[in-house]
Amino acid sequence: MANITAREGEVDFPAPRTSKPCKTWYKVFGELESPPLIALHGGPGAGHEYMITLVDLYEKHKIPIVLYDQVGCGRSTHFKEKLNDTSFWTMDLFIAELDNLIDHLQLREIGFSLLGQSWGGIVAGAYASRRPKGLKRLIIAGGPASMPLYAEGCKYLLSQLPPDVRRIIEECERKGDYESEEFQKASAVFYARHFCKLDPFPGPVQVGFEHLKEDPAAYLTLQGPSEFTIIGSFKDWEPWKEAHNIEVEALLLNGDQDEAMDLCIEPWFRSIAKVKWVTLSNASHMTHWEQRDRFNELCGGFLLSGREQV
Repeated sequence: MANITAREGEVDFPAPRTSKPCKTWYKVFGELESPPLIALHGGPGAGHEYMITLVDLYEKHKIPIVLYDQVGCGRSTHFKEKLNDTSFWTMDLFIAELDNLIDHLQLREIGFSLLGQSWGGIVAGAYASRRPKGLKRLIIAGGPASMPLYAEGCKYLLSQLPPDVRRIIEECERKGDYESEEFQKASAVFYARHFCKLDPFPGPVQVGFEHLKEDPAAYLTLQGPSEFTIIGSFKDWEPWKEAHNIEVEALLLNGDQDEAMDLCIEPWFRSIAKVKWVTLSNASHMTHWEQRDRFNELCGGFLLSGREQV
């Protein structure tokens, strides 16, 4: 990446329901002379670092890449004081932030595509459903179309864990004990199977966990204490119900061992008019790391199809 043109910046963001000054941090790889791909990270609160694999698309295809930290994490403004404030942590907050960033980068005319991973896929799908000006294409990677179906899938995956591991998780959840070493060790078994199969986790993925540990306000409020304990305010969200409004072409990606099982991806496929769905083999939730070349090949081909290649 030594020869890649990259620049960092911040944009003021008038976040709703707070008088606190707020900024969104971003990084652009390449020049914004053609439609970029804007990456929406997961969590919520995991930060941009683990999405760095997408820079391969710039190196190979000269597709500019925009990474950013959503409010509440990384180098953007934090709101630890908003823990459990469900009136603050809303979909409208994250959509307003994305809108603000797109306007700041002056992308409405040249256009842009979105790639949302996990939670970022939920936001990207919800945003695309509002038919924003300038949106060209949409990629949802491991982003559930339905949180109840995601939770149902996690329940099944938990049932397939070794009995002793399952027993510890069930007992800790009954007691509301999510901080103990016992729960952390048992959770790690689930994560190694269905979150990231690489051992050890790549450094940028570990950074995502560090962000969540440093400031878990968004994650705990919206999601809950773990990837499979969904008790936060978005536990009933079903963004697929608005997905029939998505007009652009969409690509759905997930792994065959993904915590985001086919069960919770399928409603996107049913609801979006122009859509393709690929499930990557030998991959879990971090498909863009576990099957990096194949993932980027699919994304690159999709983004470039119908457009003149340089």
